[in-house]
Amino acid sequence: MATKKAEAEKAIPSGGFTLGDVTKLVESLEGSEVRSLVWTRGGEKIVIRRGQAPVKVLTQAAPVAAPVVVSAAVAPAPAAAPAPAAARPAEKAEEKPGIAVTSPFVGTFYRAPSPDSPPFVDVGTVVKKGQVLCIVEAMKLMNEIEAEVEGRVAEIYVANATPVEFGEKLFRIEPA
Repeated sequence: MATKKAEAEKAIPSGGFTLGDVTKLVESLEGSEVRSLVWTRGGEKIVIRRGQAPVKVLTQAAPVAAPVVVSAAVAPAPAAAPAPAAARPAEKAEEKPGIAVTSPFVGTFYRAPSPDSPPFVDVGTVVKKGQVLCIVEAMKLMNEIEAEVEGRVAEIYVANATPVEFGEKLFRIEPA
């Protein structure tokens, strides 16, 4: 390991950042509240941001291999986040009139109280304020989602037994 580190430090031209320099920077930031660091040395600039984006190395006159070596020494990039709920194709009814009923938390959407029961509501059902529309299961708790207004169910955005995210649209109700 020490041999590879010494070779990497020799591969970077003097005046710039070495793998050891970057390692020391990252270690010094661990346990601190510092979220961003920008440092320039010998024509190279290093930008470290924790908690948001992976480390970026910007060079002006450095060899192509320098960014690869430096970024490998620091924490790996965070896993790609799943597509936000707004990007789902079932949610393109922004222009349609009515009130959107959204999920108050992450869970599983159920249209009926049990698998062999009829759904609480269907498209076209007239609902009263406080009437149960569906259940969202979260952490093994069944949470009834109620209508916030009187009206007619115009659209159901989510299929039965489908995972939902916080704020994801479940129903569109056209007020009476």
